[in-house]
Amino acid sequence: MSSTTTAAPPTILTGLWQRKLPHYPDTPARSWYLTVVVITSIALYYQLFVTGAVGNELIAYFDLSFAYFVWIFIIGAAFGAAASVLAGVLDRWGRANIVAYGVVICSLLTLFAVPATTTKEQYLVVYCLVSIVEGAVLVATPALIRDFSPQLGRASAMGFWTLGPVIGALVTTQISTRTLDAHPDWQYHYRLCGVICLVIAVIAVVGLRELSPRLRDQIMVSLRDRALIEARARGLDVRALEQGQWRQMLHLDIVGSALAISLFLAFFYTIVSFLPVYMATNFGFSPAKANALGNWYWTANALALVLAGIASDYLKVRKPFMIVGALISLVGMYLFIGYTDEPGTDYYTFAWVFVIIAVGTGIAYSTWMASFTETVEQRNPAATAVGLAVWGGTLRSVVTVVLLGLLVVVNAAGPLVNHGPRLHEIQSKYGPQLATIQQGGPETLAALGENPNDQVAMVTALNKLTGASPAEIQQAFVLSGRYTDELATLQAIEPATQAALAANPQDGTAGLAAVGQVAKKFGIPPDQAITRLTAVQQIPPADLAVLGSVGAKLEQAGQQLQAVGTIPADDQAYLAAHAKEVQQAQADSPNQWERWWWICLIAQIAFLPFVFLMAGHWNPKKAAAEADAHDRLVQQELAALTPLPSGR
Repeated sequence: MSSTTTAAPPTILTGLWQRKLPHYPDTPARSWYLTVVVITSIALYYQLFVTGAVGNELIAYFDLSFAYFVWIFIIGAAFGAAASVLAGVLDRWGRANIVAYGVVICSLLTLFAVPATTTKEQYLVVYCLVSIVEGAVLVATPALIRDFSPQLGRASAMGFWTLGPVIGALVTTQISTRTLDAHPDWQYHYRLCGVICLVIAVIAVVGLRELSPRLRDQIMVSLRDRALIEARARGLDVRALEQGQWRQMLHLDIVGSALAISLFLAFFYTIVSFLPVYMATNFGFSPAKANALGNWYWTANALALVLAGIASDYLKVRKPFMIVGALISLVGMYLFIGYTDEPGTDYYTFAWVFVIIAVGTGIAYSTWMASFTETVEQRNPAATAVGLAVWGGTLRSVVTVVLLGLLVVVNAAGPLVNHGPRLHEIQSKYGPQLATIQQGGPETLAALGENPNDQVAMVTALNKLTGASPAEIQQAFVLSGRYTDELATLQAIEPATQAALAANPQDGTAGLAAVGQVAKKFGIPPDQAITRLTAVQQIPPADLAVLGSVGAKLEQAGQQLQAVGTIPADDQAYLAAHAKEVQQAQADSPNQWERWWWICLIAQIAFLPFVFLMAGHWNPKKAAAEADAHDRLVQQELAALTPLPSGR
């Protein structure tokens, strides 16, 4: 005969660790716990995604290569994957404790540790610590959502929970859009994030609770099952249910489904981490503008997640929503790929394409989460945490592989991120000089810079800058040396005056103007100016024609070459070292990104077959009939468990 003991009610202090509820909570309390879990998830994703929002600033501050920046995400995801699996073991500590104290640790790291880093190695270590805690907590949060939501309301609850990454990304982009220009220092954004999330962490520590194992280790189809669940709990052998959970979860319907959704989200995790980089290097968007573009995706995705969950619960089916959502996302992906090599694509075109992808992804993901937890429950409802650990570990492992693949496929992003900003700065500052270098030939001007007396390089450069033939250039050089004073006199005469005299040498007004201009230029009396003009008239017409047509061009070209010398030596060296590499990367980038987006599209196609392995009906009528049959069985079992009144 078993006996039961009543645990002492928790005190203020013990209640901060002993969080298990002996009875299934009423709707107001249950809604409160669900709300705390959702807000906590948003805070955690906000802390994780802020790295991508200030990615350009981090790259500049730590002088990161693009490869190193991507490796930060890769290593963080790998640690997160290990922590997600570990969360299945740590479940004995309490799901609410993992969530509450996990978000406290993450918030403290974000507020204090991350902004204090001064080297890229320090930043990597702290980022990995955040990823470890996040990986464990984000397995416990959907487990709590499952515990507090019966199956017939599961999709709605999961729709709100999946707002975590979406609203987290939306909060990140909204805040960064409004603050990046005023606060370009990346530390500010981490501190702001840390303060906001620490407030949420305090709420979670004080207000979050969880079901006792006897309650949560059962399947609750609807709230009408509450009395039966509590009645069964008194005789439930929790220890037996918790045996062999990992073995029970390692089946195709669990592991395959987790792998499928992880592949499906490859596009999502790419834009979360690299949208500002992609839009900046391929379309010239500023970080603030790129983050604003992301707002369209996150807003549409958030609405789709919640509305799809509500509709799925109303119709009592999941699979049709997953298929329809995936197909909508595929259409949006196909449209998006079409704009990859069109640099003139405007902001609002991208915005509407993102909306299509986001709506499809939201419909598929919220209903998948509901179906996945129900698939886990089919095998063992007590193994929810382990099943979600399989999902979390698989998801973060796939993210690791996805980021490695991105690094290999889109290798043009490296030079564009590593060298593009400084080259752009040099180009903005020395645009005319760089145009001269491009027109005259970089190799030619480099040779001329090393040896200004290199006549071959000089003639070659002048040939490209003026269009005159080498023979005309040589002749102009000879004549310039022969008629030095005469050319100086000609240069003192304004072009309009020269044109008037060329049209009519007897034009007295133009002649007087020429005398005055020469006198003013050299500070001489009119008679000396006339003498200089007379000397000009002695130049043979053929020589004068050459000097007039080629000499002026050579003078302008000479000024251009002198201006090139104003570019600092280190900037010239940087241009020489990286300009070709960046130009080639600019040419390669659209094709490489297009290849990557096709991989993401194929990954979404791979999601479709696994839908057929998951729990649930396709037909709403059959699903409703099964729910009605379940209600009748519940009533019958309750009647059997309820003791008859005394005397009957």
